[in-house]
Amino acid sequence: MSVPDKKEEEESLTVDDLTKISYIFPNGDKYEGGCSMSAAEVLVRSGMGKHTSTCGLTYTGEWHDDKMHGTGTLQHPSGASYEGEFHENMYHGNGTYTFPDGSLYKGQFHMNRMEGDGSFTDPQGLGWNGEFHREAAHGLKLQII
Repeated sequence: MSVPDKKEEEESLTVDDLTKISYIFPNGDKYEGGCSMSAAEVLVRSGMGKHTSTCGLTYTGEWHDDKMHGTGTLQHPSGASYEGEFHENMYHGNGTYTFPDGSLYKGQFHMNRMEGDGSFTDPQGLGWNGEFHREAAHGLKLQII
């Protein structure tokens, strides 16, 4: 049984095929997970995968057309993290953002911004509910536990 060389294997992939890879980028970033052939006949990250950058940023989750897209978790070297929905590399939809100090926002995101219904809990455990719009959060109500 002969093993096809890498070039033959790549040429046999179609746009709908998904295969698992482990790849180290020229800058040292690493990706392990699914990939597929794009319409432009280039391998792109697709399906489930994990990307770890040399600066300590790690994304584990769904990919589509080489972008974070679907559900996943993004961990920052600062200790901050986001878990939720992504759309074309942005926080978009329902998610939870945990700040380095332990405070967290849980709710709606739109294009990387807290936008819509959500709740914020500070490091001391005090919580607020309400509408968030970019940097403003008018009409927040303190949660009484």
